[in-house]
Amino acid sequence: MPSTYQLISSNVLTTTAASVTFSAIPSTYTDLVLRISAKTDRANANDGIKLLVNGSSASVYGERNVNGNGATAGSNGNANLAYGALRSGATGASTANVFSSTEVYLPNYNDATIHPFGSIQVQEDNSTTARIFATASTFNTSGAITSLTLNPETGPNFVSGSSFYLYGIKNS
Repeated sequence: MPSTYQLISSNVLTTTAASVTFSAIPSTYTDLVLRISAKTDRANANDGIKLLVNGSSASVYGERNVNGNGATAGSNGNANLAYGALRSGATGASTANVFSSTEVYLPNYNDATIHPFGSIQVQEDNSTTARIFATASTFNTSGAITSLTLNPETGPNFVSGSSFYLYGIKNS
């Protein structure tokens, strides 16, 4: 069980941004945790976040998720994706000053094997419907994870006030 979280890097946007990258991730930790509070400027009701590991947009990502909104539940899976899909949800159509929350856990990120990662995404919109997604994903390539890039899935930008924190976890 991990006993220490150490902040590697953070980025709180003061203007809109098309992407956020954490690069040169040190290899001194056992696991990584990415915490996001974000919103895009897409005009429609929902948006997600693309996670690119080591800058790869090759079709090497897979996922299985379960989701619900208080009224309905569902699940689906996808293979051969060009990015890891994080379904955070908040957009320009969402309630003002409400951001979606996402946490991504990347265990054993230094291993030279297929990398599993898990995420929880919550969209709250001060309305009668809120969404939650729990996703198990893989990045199917070898080599340590050295960078993470986040882009809006369909919206052009993350809005000002969106925050991104990358933590390293050590076992002692």
